[in-house]
Amino acid sequence: MTAPHPRARRRAAHLWRDGALRAVEVPVVREIPVSLRLNGREIITLLASDDALEFLAAGFLKGEGFVSRREDIVAIRVDPEAGTVDVDATGVDPLAEKLLERRAVTSGCGKGTTFTHALDALQSRPAPAGPRVSVVEVRRLVQGLLAGSALYREAGGVHSAALATPAGILIFRDDIGRHNAVDKIHGECFLHGIPVEDKILLTTGRVSSEILVKAAKLGVAVLVSRSSATDLALELAVRMGITVIGQVRGGGLTVYTGEDRVSG
Repeated sequence: MTAPHPRARRRAAHLWRDGALRAVEVPVVREIPVSLRLNGREIITLLASDDALEFLAAGFLKGEGFVSRREDIVAIRVDPEAGTVDVDATGVDPLAEKLLERRAVTSGCGKGTTFTHALDALQSRPAPAGPRVSVVEVRRLVQGLLAGSALYREAGGVHSAALATPAGILIFRDDIGRHNAVDKIHGECFLHGIPVEDKILLTTGRVSSEILVKAAKLGVAVLVSRSSATDLALELAVRMGITVIGQVRGGGLTVYTGEDRVSG
């Protein structure tokens, strides 16, 4: 028996096959509660996969407005065994701290949480010009996204996200929650100073309003999903000038908004 993926565990189960149940061991993705603390104060507990937790924390804090500059973050200490990420930061937005009690449970996997209402993304800067992308390039990128997660191929149970150019994927992350996967991309870009204005955000999850807001706060103009989009997400996309492409399956796809950035 081959060793399981480092982020999966083998569990006893019973498999139904040929009209009978038989005892087997199956790989299952690991899920841990991650307590995010900012300057010693607990902000939130996220349910997440146990990798890239420093990027998850940085992306969450940047996306929710607690910090705005890379230099605001003094240190990040990750303890995956204890399930904690401690972030020391200066210049923390006092308004964001006041919103700690305004937690809204989202529709995402793992009960994603956001401190800001979806419509506050309209206060963000308009979407950049962004790249132009062809249908062939979109389909190729989604194929790469689906092939990128060895954990998904072994155990399932995770969503993937990636930052890409029309030519290919630059950063790939996966997590049990689609929100977390996007936050990991955001955090990696934020901590490493990676420009995003000319990039494409890819996700395997549906494009809900909170994912659209995360894309807007990341600063991309093109969002691509293999799944569908919600009406509020598309309303926000139109008002912010973001291209949303979904249902990238087989030989088809749907350009929901911003078709001027898409060519045949």
